[in-house]
Amino acid sequence: MEEKLKILAAGDFHGDSSLAERLANQADKEKVSLVILNGDIVEDENPITGVIGPFLNKNKKVIIIPGNHESPATAEFLKEHYNIFNLHGYYMIYKNVGIFGCGGANVGLTQVTDEEMIEILKRGFEKVKHAKTKVMVTHIHPAGTAMEKFSRFVTGSKGLTKAIYELQPDIVVCGHVHEAEGIEEKLGKTRVINVGKKGRILEV
Repeated sequence: MEEKLKILAAGDFHGDSSLAERLANQADKEKVSLVILNGDIVEDENPITGVIGPFLNKNKKVIIIPGNHESPATAEFLKEHYNIFNLHGYYMIYKNVGIFGCGGANVGLTQVTDEEMIEILKRGFEKVKHAKTKVMVTHIHPAGTAMEKFSRFVTGSKGLTKAIYELQPDIVVCGHVHEAEGIEEKLGKTRVINVGKKGRILEV
């Protein structure tokens, strides 16, 4: 039987290094192969807050995307500073799992339009569509979902919803709306999981 890839996905730390320490210890204990941090992990004005280092200290492979509290430039800075992978607009294939993503949101420092969201995700999907399992990583959550209803102020992305139905990845990892942390629902055949700062272990 083929061994599954174990992933720890989390986000929305907002610079809280104690959360990173706790999750890094969990990642080590549960022997995860990959850590995905899906945005709002630091603040733009203070990007070096100790939220990446704890995972690297446990020898974990780290992927990030920017949220709405850090710009793409900050994500690139973190990528270079820590020698990690920035998934925004890119993809990777790891143990026959294709992972692709789009950071940002429809609010904040560098807003992503619905059209940009769809285009970026389609481009990444094309590179991983032959993979056995496909994981889409975003910061924002999809519009028209149960998780969107947990907040009157934080709206989801209609572009993301459209991309999910068109591309039908196996899993979508998202965050952004803090009140919906831990919520999982299905759009078509796709599992959509708001991982939040508590994180989620995924076996794919």
